[in-house]
Amino acid sequence: MSLSTAPRDLAPIIEKVNAGERLTLEDGLALYNSPDLLTIAQLANQVNLSKNGSKVYFIQNMYINPTNVCEARCAFCGFRRDPGEEGAYTMSPEEVLEYVGERFTENIREFHIVGGHNHTVPFDYYLNIISTLKKHYPQVTIKAYTAAEIEFFARMTGRSMEAVLRELMDAGLDTLPGGGAEILTERYRAKMSPDKASTDQWLECHRIAHSLGMKTHVTMLYGTIETLEERLIHMIRVRELQDETGGFMVFIPLAVQPRKKSASIKRRTSAMDDLKTIAISRLMLDNFPHIKSYWINIGTQLTQLSMHYGASDIHGTLVEERISHSVGALTQTALTRDELVWLIKGANRIPVERDTFYNEIQVYE
Repeated sequence: MSLSTAPRDLAPIIEKVNAGERLTLEDGLALYNSPDLLTIAQLANQVNLSKNGSKVYFIQNMYINPTNVCEARCAFCGFRRDPGEEGAYTMSPEEVLEYVGERFTENIREFHIVGGHNHTVPFDYYLNIISTLKKHYPQVTIKAYTAAEIEFFARMTGRSMEAVLRELMDAGLDTLPGGGAEILTERYRAKMSPDKASTDQWLECHRIAHSLGMKTHVTMLYGTIETLEERLIHMIRVRELQDETGGFMVFIPLAVQPRKKSASIKRRTSAMDDLKTIAISRLMLDNFPHIKSYWINIGTQLTQLSMHYGASDIHGTLVEERISHSVGALTQTALTRDELVWLIKGANRIPVERDTFYNEIQVYE
């Protein structure tokens, strides 16, 4: 980007980006506080194009939520239930298999499995979910159990997180999803998710997974009580772990959803904040190959626009998303492959169907 036309307050940051220099927390704050969204977009787009060209990736995947019973009481969650509470459920491995069989198509390449921290079932239950699916669908990648769930399993069994991960991998686990990160500061976690893994435990789980040869994902749930500085601390902490291990494939900013679909627009993140957060993520996370725009939470139209704000991935078909829709998500619960291709082409980008590990399956020129 040319410095001659740059706004004065962003000129030093533009110079850094052009030179390939790493941005600091202070740089991130300057970007968040700048009203010049289009300049920030141009910078993020420049970085993304240098990494990924015009390609935008998606996957044909299926969400599976085996149980909503949970010992944790996160302030932002509408999915969890207590044992015996109305709406509480726990699917047996056989019921999970039936659920998948009713919805499965031959093009699905990934099962994305997350659920409650259900303390009423043994660890073998979680192992059996994976082994049963892997037995019947050996060709499908299993992305299951967040780092917060892994810490819960370790606590429940008295084993180390490494031992838990090894046993899950033996059962067929291929990768960890990025959830449970929320915001990686203890002030935030003490207020919003006090019953789940700490910042250090979440990071350590992914560090261990990477040491075992596993590639993983990372999210950031924004739009509640966190400060802009805390968002940037979160980005810097995962950036530092990525420097150490190189094990993260993608960073996924998740806009928080209000507790009810009827919530005022003032209870939702703004389009400005969504686009700026995607762009700043791209600029701050210089060692991440991809930034994902999660259409479930920000909608398809904003997702399309985000492809010019640094996003190189728009997630997948999902089949049936439940967690965001258990609160205030107003989007569809699924999209088709043709709809995702249409969305990407409409942004003048090249759609690429991928597998979990960003191997290209088909390019839709």
